[in-house]
Amino acid sequence: MIREFTEQDRKLYTEMASEFYHSDAVLHPVPDEYFEKTADEALASDAYAQIYILECDGEPAGYGLTAKTFSQEAGGYVIWLEELYIRPSYRSRGLGSEFFACVENKYAGKAVRFRLEVEEDNTRAIALYKRLGYEVLDYVQMIREQ
Repeated sequence: MIREFTEQDRKLYTEMASEFYHSDAVLHPVPDEYFEKTADEALASDAYAQIYILECDGEPAGYGLTAKTFSQEAGGYVIWLEELYIRPSYRSRGLGSEFFACVENKYAGKAVRFRLEVEEDNTRAIALYKRLGYEVLDYVQMIREQ
């Protein structure tokens, strides 16, 4: 089951986000206070960020995080699938596909593109994304921290 994040999920979310950011799926950990900022933003409104809790047999199995943007190149709204974390004991049970279907159904007719990034060596995730119809976008991403 996929459900929207609530204040009661804050501790659970921050625990799972910490698990995710201490895994091989990310380049480096981020400070714990970033998880709190994300939770605050998602609870304030769904204008920028939305957190989803993934459950399996009534147990917390992971979370998903989306963000919204507008793209001239795409011609409309883009939903960034920022994070998908599924706890190891719940993997390969269809939760990833269920999460993508949930988000894509929510934004059907509203978003023109769904976008994500993935570590090159995360072959399991890449295989899922390709099965779901995602293609590699040949851009080099660059950032400048403020």
